[in-house]
Amino acid sequence: MGAQISNSTVLRQSAMLGLGVYRPERVVSNEEICQTIDSSDEWIQSRSGIKNRRFASDEETVLSMAIASARKALEVSGITGEQIGAVIVASSTYPLFTPQCASLVADALGTGGSAAFDVTAGCAGFSYALAVASDMVRVGTEDYVLVIGTERMSDSTEPTDRSVRFIFADGAGAAVVGPSDVPGIGPVVWGSDGSQANAIRQEPDWAEFRVDQSKGGPWIRMDGTTVFRWAAFEMGKVATQAVERAGVELEDLGAFIPHQANGRINEVIARQIKLPESVAVSDDIAETGNTSAASVPLGMEEVLRTGKAKSGDLALLIGFGAGLSYAGQVVTLPPLAQD
Repeated sequence: MGAQISNSTVLRQSAMLGLGVYRPERVVSNEEICQTIDSSDEWIQSRSGIKNRRFASDEETVLSMAIASARKALEVSGITGEQIGAVIVASSTYPLFTPQCASLVADALGTGGSAAFDVTAGCAGFSYALAVASDMVRVGTEDYVLVIGTERMSDSTEPTDRSVRFIFADGAGAAVVGPSDVPGIGPVVWGSDGSQANAIRQEPDWAEFRVDQSKGGPWIRMDGTTVFRWAAFEMGKVATQAVERAGVELEDLGAFIPHQANGRINEVIARQIKLPESVAVSDDIAETGNTSAASVPLGMEEVLRTGKAKSGDLALLIGFGAGLSYAGQVVTLPPLAQD
């Protein structure tokens, strides 16, 4: 037998060391959205819980928002760009297939040429990327990994589409993942149901769009009823499994931070798992809307900023959406960058 590959078998613990977010300046009310769709403020709030959302300006790009949130995360974590060994960007709305967004973020932050790659897992993207980053740190692949969720969903929804225009919005959130003396990121529970992938889709695809641009787009189309039923009744199982795999009880949680897809879905999940009243639930959707891959870090920021929970508390994160994909894990809430 020839020479054997040498590889470390020592495992470490991982945690989020700092959190930073970016919210676009422009606030878009339900009244403004209803100027292009046949709906009302009362109907939107009753169906989704959304009052306002943020839409990015021309200068607030997927890339620029990613960089802005990342810089805040680095600052509060006390880590420099040069210490970052890998950058993972979760996004479904970055407008280029190549070069990937993460490599440009890495360069802007002065990482000196870190590994960099994008993840496309819809609204579960940040939770997917967080799980990958945690494993990279735990096995010693890298000491510090930057995880970012960044989206301009307003570009991907047809302005007159009543079914989705009021739901989606823009923003970014970032976390630095690094080694820890105690576990700060629990085992991930993740998966997908491709048999229902058509429930959230892009129409037309880019190949079709190049041939015929008369219908505009590509736009996000969604079968809201299918998604609601799937998320409301399947994500409770994921939440329960994530808590069990982390070896904690629901009563140990300080916060529940589900993907901000729909306020009613989150209420159903909380009831389904019998979430104690002592556990704060993120309601970032009311003022931010559904920001897809940016939703979970923005939800973490909301509970920390408002004092619903504090750094060091345990939180259950659940991301779910296109694919239909999902991911959940129990984490220790990190320090939050101050604006």
